[in-house]
Amino acid sequence: MNKTSGINKKYFGLALLAMLSACGEGADANIPSQQWQNLNVQVETRPSPPETGMDEILVVVTDERGRPGNDLVVSLRSSDQDRWVQAIEDGGLGVYRRAVELAPGERSVLQVQLKNKDIKGILRFPLKVSESH
Repeated sequence: MNKTSGINKKYFGLALLAMLSACGEGADANIPSQQWQNLNVQVETRPSPPETGMDEILVVVTDERGRPGNDLVVSLRSSDQDRWVQAIEDGGLGVYRRAVELAPGERSVLQVQLKNKDIKGILRFPLKVSESH
């Protein structure tokens, strides 16, 4: 396999993921994306809308051209008292995932820590967390 076909597969996979996320039941348009450095950071939850308990969080990072924002360390937490937990990147596509405990009140603001070499930033995403069924 040559290098070009590997790159094409990566971008095809990212485009497919974006289309499925946009059309899927789990896409949460109520969580606005935020900017960090030259990157767009979008958060999705599974389930959507988020419920009390352990929810899967997807952090999708892209540059201004829509290319994957990889070479990052992304960590998550939902309370200042919690330790940061590192999210796992899905195959160099700029998609990071991790389960995080959410609840109405204090645990309803997802904190996303991004690190790139010696630069670090924290974004806060308020979530509308419902009681679990």
